[in-house]
Amino acid sequence: MQHWRGKSPLLTLRNLPENPYICNMSKTFETPEHILTEEKIRQRMLEDYRLACISREASLLGRKEVLTGKAKFGIFGDGKELAQIAMAKQFKNGDWRSGYYRDQTFMMAIGELTVKQYFAALYAHTEVDKEPTSGGRQMGGHYATRFLNDDGSFKDVANLKNSSSDISPTAGQMPRLLGLAQASKMFRQLPGLASFTQFSNKGNEVAFGTIGDSSTSEGLFWESMNAAAVLGVPMCMSVWDNGWGISVPKKYQTVKESISTALSGFEKTTTSNNGIKIFKVKGWNYPELLMTYEKAVAYTRENHIPTLVHVEELTQPQGHSTSGSHERYKDKSLLEWYEEYDCLVQFKKFIVLDGAASEKELEEIREEAKKQVRNEQKEAWAEFREDIQHDVEACVAQMQNMVNEASHVSELSALLDEIKKNSEPIRKDIFSVSKRALRATRGLNFPARTALNLWLKAMEKKCNIRYSSTLYSESQWSVSNITEVAPEFGENSEMVDGRIILRDFWDIKLEELPEVLIYGEDVGKIGGVNQTCEGLQEKYGSLRVSDSGIREATIIGQGIGMAMRGLRPVAEIQYLDYIFYALQIMRDDLASIQYRTRGGQKAPLIISTRGHRLEGIWHSGSPMASIINSVRGMVVCVPRNMMQAAGMYNTLLKSDEPAIVVECLNGYRSKERKPSNLGEYTIPMGVPEVVKEGKDLTIVSYGSTFNLCVAAAEQLSEAGIDVELVDARTLLPFDNEGICAKSVEKTNRLLIVDEDVPSGTTAYLLDQIINKQGGFKYLDSEPVTLSAKAHLPAYGTDGDYFSKPSVEDIFDAAYAIMSESNPNQFPEIY
Repeated sequence: MQHWRGKSPLLTLRNLPENPYICNMSKTFETPEHILTEEKIRQRMLEDYRLACISREASLLGRKEVLTGKAKFGIFGDGKELAQIAMAKQFKNGDWRSGYYRDQTFMMAIGELTVKQYFAALYAHTEVDKEPTSGGRQMGGHYATRFLNDDGSFKDVANLKNSSSDISPTAGQMPRLLGLAQASKMFRQLPGLASFTQFSNKGNEVAFGTIGDSSTSEGLFWESMNAAAVLGVPMCMSVWDNGWGISVPKKYQTVKESISTALSGFEKTTTSNNGIKIFKVKGWNYPELLMTYEKAVAYTRENHIPTLVHVEELTQPQGHSTSGSHERYKDKSLLEWYEEYDCLVQFKKFIVLDGAASEKELEEIREEAKKQVRNEQKEAWAEFREDIQHDVEACVAQMQNMVNEASHVSELSALLDEIKKNSEPIRKDIFSVSKRALRATRGLNFPARTALNLWLKAMEKKCNIRYSSTLYSESQWSVSNITEVAPEFGENSEMVDGRIILRDFWDIKLEELPEVLIYGEDVGKIGGVNQTCEGLQEKYGSLRVSDSGIREATIIGQGIGMAMRGLRPVAEIQYLDYIFYALQIMRDDLASIQYRTRGGQKAPLIISTRGHRLEGIWHSGSPMASIINSVRGMVVCVPRNMMQAAGMYNTLLKSDEPAIVVECLNGYRSKERKPSNLGEYTIPMGVPEVVKEGKDLTIVSYGSTFNLCVAAAEQLSEAGIDVELVDARTLLPFDNEGICAKSVEKTNRLLIVDEDVPSGTTAYLLDQIINKQGGFKYLDSEPVTLSAKAHLPAYGTDGDYFSKPSVEDIFDAAYAIMSESNPNQFPEIY
């Protein structure tokens, strides 16, 4: 048994900050020279104990609330209280967290989570003022601060304690953490960002990461740690190690059963090499935790070198979650050790041995904490039920009117009793009863039925706001609010390679906007594999136009974190085929940020990549259906040439939405007219362009394939077929104005062409045009889709020709539609 004598914090630490949650204060004593009295230190130790007890009681009661059915699922932070309190003491205004779903104590310690809010999240309260993390959209344990104002603008985040929004996929928070840390490096080293005081205090912020030990097995953890060491960014990474990953012990998780040992090759050993500083500490040792975090964070903050704090010997008193009992796979001796080395038990012994308080005083604090948690839980539940009860009472009133006016419909009384007898109905029950009542009275027409129907429709609108709003930006900077500025061409507009348009565009934007940063594989020194950034690193420096390692997931993560901090990163993924390394981060993190925080956070990252036709299986992909069905919440641009791409980038830089732009691989050396207002014109999102008008057939396409449709249209014209060509331009959003359906209304025929797999993006476009836009009303012929083969494209020119739609394929598909309509005028060819 560890003895505590000689470990008094009175002898080791003199600058313990106050606890905002306990003291109802946000200001902390951050001046190292501030010497506290012994009594003040004692009080703050007891504040820490009180907070640890409050957090523990919240975990214990939270589990009960799940098991009694009030909440759906629970995952709690019990056992990690002391380590998180110690970490929180070093967390200053302007700092950022990218963490793990067991960080409740930390969030309480920095004053950004109350017990009532904790339970509001557990119950899924949909009001943001009650549950500010997500408005009930994320299950408990997933934390965030709201760093946007109601109008979508950034708050003064340099003077706030900030937490980026958690996600459940293990290690998924790591790539974003890298970007949050890298932003501090940019703010410290780029003179052009000196005026961005709303976002940074000269780059002195630290990004705090947390993760469970078993999740360090994920590749995202290793990729992020490697990148952090290479880049040299101020990141303090904490690993909570209780020895288990649900039921799997760490001997099956980590080499040498120690993540700090496994990472020892990363350790910075001299002043001349890069790397990370590694610290190890026991999770139940209060003074050691305080000293370790003080030392680690100070080192990172001053030197911009990442640190790893490996917190070992943590306990998890209630097991992994409410989904099962850890007694099934942990033996009796381990559970007994849990009881002895529970951090609250050890902290209590330490305080008593130190003479700071008696056991009785500490028991009183624990009892007070239990009462406080119970009271705040009751308040949270009452507020949650009150919010729903208003809707329940309105439903009952509507149903009572139905019964009064249609008493001969026997089902109505039973439905009214059903909702009245339900002691704790939720909105699902309200909708179920109301819709069954309307079904039971179908064909009847009386005032109460009309009123119920209208009320239900109004409720649907409210619930759409509660559960489905803010997938995309709803601010003044939404892409839909960006004013369109047409490209201008003069008589002497020069014809240049497409890459020159992009190169000159980025030159303009880097000069104009100091917050713009471009980075990716080979982007820096050589200016990109297609020379779209040629000479820009030499002109603007290696921080603003930079090379990165071959690590697509953290390339995207860097952009997410930097965009959250007010910068405008442009992250290049060298080829579209390799987007799948990053697609999980795009789907689970980037695309859902505004949605899962209900408008409380944003990250307007622009992803630049290139795809479509070129050579070989992994350099000519066009997997757009995989992308658009994964990244709802992002803008997806598919320009047909670089003039269009430049206008799209300009629109996106004026907006606050994340996006991906897929440039045409075969367009960089194609000649285009260079607009005279390059850097000024914008391309609207969700507005297709009718590039060629026609009367016989509408062809909708995008990207490289659209250019083949242009060539096919010329050949079709020679055959007497007048084609209308519509370039989709963006797939998310797609055709907000119904331009495609209007074209079909004129031509009465539709062909959709792309180079995705069959029933991929063409199926999406067909659904949008035929169903959503109502284009089916105008069709005289069956709509046709033409896509690539189901396999990845074969190598070589012939491989491309026989794998993807060719000009001949497009001609034949269009001709067949016209032949079916008028076989005499268009007889079969083959």
